[in-house]
Amino acid sequence: MEEFLSSCQRAVKGDPDQGGPGFHVVLGNEACDVDSMVCSLTYAYFLSKTVQSDMVVVPLLNIRQVDLVLRSDNIFLLRQTSLCPDLLLFRDQMDLRALQRGGRLRLTLVDHNLLPSSDSSLEGAVVEVIDHHLLERETSPSCPVTVEMVGSCATLVTEHIIQKRPEVLDQQVAQLLYAAVVLDCVNMAPSAGKVTPRDAEVAAALERRFPALPPKCALFQSLSQAKFDVSGLNTEQMLLKDMKSVSGDVNTAVSVLYVPLEDFLQRVELEAELSVFCLKFGFELLLLMTISFTEDQEPIRELAVFSRSATLRREVGLYLEHAHNPALDLLPISSPYPHLTAYQQGNSLASRKKLLPLVKDFLRERGDSCLGNREEEEEEESRVPPTPMNSLVEGCPLDNGLPHISAQDLEVKFRKMADRRGK
Repeated sequence: MEEFLSSCQRAVKGDPDQGGPGFHVVLGNEACDVDSMVCSLTYAYFLSKTVQSDMVVVPLLNIRQVDLVLRSDNIFLLRQTSLCPDLLLFRDQMDLRALQRGGRLRLTLVDHNLLPSSDSSLEGAVVEVIDHHLLERETSPSCPVTVEMVGSCATLVTEHIIQKRPEVLDQQVAQLLYAAVVLDCVNMAPSAGKVTPRDAEVAAALERRFPALPPKCALFQSLSQAKFDVSGLNTEQMLLKDMKSVSGDVNTAVSVLYVPLEDFLQRVELEAELSVFCLKFGFELLLLMTISFTEDQEPIRELAVFSRSATLRREVGLYLEHAHNPALDLLPISSPYPHLTAYQQGNSLASRKKLLPLVKDFLRERGDSCLGNREEEEEEESRVPPTPMNSLVEGCPLDNGLPHISAQDLEVKFRKMADRRGK
């Protein structure tokens, strides 16, 4: 894999005049989570071994190079598999639009099946799709589409490799794929509602063929811990790591922080850094939701509201304090900064997914006439990099405790999924 990635680097850097044979780019989604990164790397490696073409097959991470530091679990997995992050290619290192205009681009999409509107000019270059999300694109005889509702896109990539060229799998490639499946399928636990029989079969096949793979539970735990590791990040990076924005008359950001609020508030020159952040990205209102854990691994959530406008800060604070759907159960606590209001959040199950609708309702009631109606539109117009979905941020399937799922329940669920695919 290292030599393959090095050859990709040389090919891209050695093509300054856009005069070569062109590139077949395997492109993951804009979140660039572990699953997306792994699928891009491994499927490009597979194609390089199997496709006879003058085009250079290249895996491309769909983020800027500078944003990789925000994907701490990606970096952890790369190092665990002895892959140097410097070998990777990023979206800001290739001009896909120029390649497309020159007729020198083919695209394989992995872990998404539809390009965002900002990349619509590249649609004609798409020659293959492998994804596990809801199908949003029209199928075409010239573009094979594999879209299956499995827990991890890496499951589908592994199936392709095993069926067509199993010798491509080595310990390193297998470990990348195995890690993506285990992480996306929440340690293969049926109670989490993510793993399907196909995911389980692929994981078992990799375990049989590569007995030296890391133990599943230890791998999941280490990747999960790495995902929440914010050591070494500056304030801006911490705010961007898991942030969603709402555009309108009052541009608003909601960032999730993986540290206790007290620790975050002790950062040197924090209020000045928050002001600079809002000015840089054009936000009038910034909400900070922290998530930390007790010794018994019970979640603790806290909330802070930052704005240079005292009126706006007071109004949103009062609105959230009196919210009922859901009730956040906010308890004001002392804040060392005049432009920041801090709260303990009694309802620890109210994730950002529950907070965002409250924020939008507040802005609408305040008379925001330009507020977007769809989260996808808001994110598309955002000037900051998109971030991966996270169960603790978006609402975990285990928020209300472990559900009882019998074998019969699973059988019925998968039968319905099969019926929908057959329609």
